[in-house]
Amino acid sequence: MKKLFIVIAVLIFTQNLSAQLFSKEKVQNLQNFDKSRLSYGYILGFNLYDFNFDYTTDFEDADILHNESLGFSVGLMGNLRINDYLDLRLEPMVTFNTRNLTFNNPQLTSEFESFREVKSTYVHIPLLLKVSTKRINNIKPFIVGGVSTSINLSSNQDNPDDNSAGEFRMKTNTNYYEIGFGIDFYLYYFKFTPSIRGVFAMSDELVPDNDPNSPWTGTIDKMSTRGIFINFTFQ
Repeated sequence: MKKLFIVIAVLIFTQNLSAQLFSKEKVQNLQNFDKSRLSYGYILGFNLYDFNFDYTTDFEDADILHNESLGFSVGLMGNLRINDYLDLRLEPMVTFNTRNLTFNNPQLTSEFESFREVKSTYVHIPLLLKVSTKRINNIKPFIVGGVSTSINLSSNQDNPDDNSAGEFRMKTNTNYYEIGFGIDFYLYYFKFTPSIRGVFAMSDELVPDNDPNSPWTGTIDKMSTRGIFINFTFQ
């Protein structure tokens, strides 16, 4: 019964979406919604953070295995309308995520030494330009891009202990560039916007260990974050 209900719900949603896309009906919800100079909303979503490593050596023993997990995001959105097709957006949010690192260095002989769980809580602040198409009945596709900065509240940057004491350290502040796409759905009472965005750090985030020959960080030339945000915005 549960599976049948899900199938029926999907069919109804697909039928409604097809009607909006391909029918000639012009019944539009929230017809004047986009005419406001300023508008606001809130964001709920998921994130998937990863690390990109550049090494000082090509030895396979220097490679670091990294496993990402699905995280959670919550935030606010402020939108400044420029014209019918351009909007400037500020989307401050808090993101929570965990990444697991396994160091494949033969000097590290125990799980305590070779495994690090990197928990991150970011205050993430993007400034984005949204470029939309013409509204088609009750939908409006768009692309979005811009720059952002973040504060990692779990960075351990100023911690005097390093990996020799079990502490993996990252820099507190990081800058990124972002690019993505989404669709505005104009519902009866509010506008609902699912979107997906790639986030790419522009700087090195690693705080190296005190020992320059550290088996954990001695072979890392640069470590930077890559991420995917799946956001659901309600206005």
